[in-house]
Amino acid sequence: MDEYLTRLRGAADLDALADIVQTCRRCSLRDGCQHVVFGEGNPKAQLVICGEGPGAEEDRLGRPFVGRAGQLLDQILAACGFERSQHTFILNVVKCRPPGNRTPAHEEIRICLPNLRMQVHMLQPKIMILMGNCAAQNILQTDLGISQLRGQWVQKGNMWFMPTYHPAALFHRPQLKKPVWDDFQQVVDKYRALINPDHRAPHC
Repeated sequence: MDEYLTRLRGAADLDALADIVQTCRRCSLRDGCQHVVFGEGNPKAQLVICGEGPGAEEDRLGRPFVGRAGQLLDQILAACGFERSQHTFILNVVKCRPPGNRTPAHEEIRICLPNLRMQVHMLQPKIMILMGNCAAQNILQTDLGISQLRGQWVQKGNMWFMPTYHPAALFHRPQLKKPVWDDFQQVVDKYRALINPDHRAPHC
């Protein structure tokens, strides 16, 4: 095991893990971005949302899902009664922006996955929303595409995974809005069943 992975596994808490991940230079993505985007939210939240990687605005601010897709995600969450800083922790498969927002390469994902795994290990969520092919395929370890995976719960241990389309896809494929909304309504139902039976959602 290399020194970086040893440091990861020795992190005492999420803040210490974030400090370590900020130092990562194990692949070339770090050379072309401004920030390592660790993720943000409530570390005690039982709902984690995982996307692909930072975009331009996320890289500029060092925060996940703050661009156009992030604003749409916030609207969906609000309709479900979720406030991102209270009810969720939001992160990505890769922590550095790929050039031109391209899909992360297989090797870049492989190198960055230990960061994500340690985050999830520390967060211990009950529900994890996997947005898009990259998140769903790498976390569920499948070659199936998101159109085949979405809307179906996958349970691993004490965690429940809901794959759905990435909000960015809704801008050029508006027909996906209804299936995404259907998926999030399932998330609300599961949240009530597992976490808070009194959770109030204005549109669910």
